[in-house]
Amino acid sequence: MADISLEQANEVVDAALKKAGEMDVKMDIAVVDAGANLKAFVRMDGAWLGSIDIAQKKARTARWFDMPTGVIGTLSQPGGSLYNIEHSNGGLITFPGGLPLKNGDGDVIGAIGVSGSSVEDDHAVAEAGESAIG
Repeated sequence: MADISLEQANEVVDAALKKAGEMDVKMDIAVVDAGANLKAFVRMDGAWLGSIDIAQKKARTARWFDMPTGVIGTLSQPGGSLYNIEHSNGGLITFPGGLPLKNGDGDVIGAIGVSGSSVEDDHAVAEAGESAIG
């Protein structure tokens, strides 16, 4: 199984931190490996304590289902095919800010989860982190 290296995880965090700085938002940023285990984490000075758990859950949710957390959120609405899925696996996060990370061959090697601002800001910072994987 392909897996994210520590160097790659740190590059993802660095790219996400840069974007958060440009946007002037304080974020918690988590990167998990292919097994959904925490690989790298940073809490920016002043970022919400409650967002630590949310960032990690977003990353794990994105990895467990290999899709963006926002997509899972759309599918988990009443009447949706994944309705109530957020109650599984010890609690999932089903709003934007979590993205799978893929290598150049398209294999999922981990995921990033970002929390600390609006879901739009969280998603934008996660996308910046994702872009560091080439």
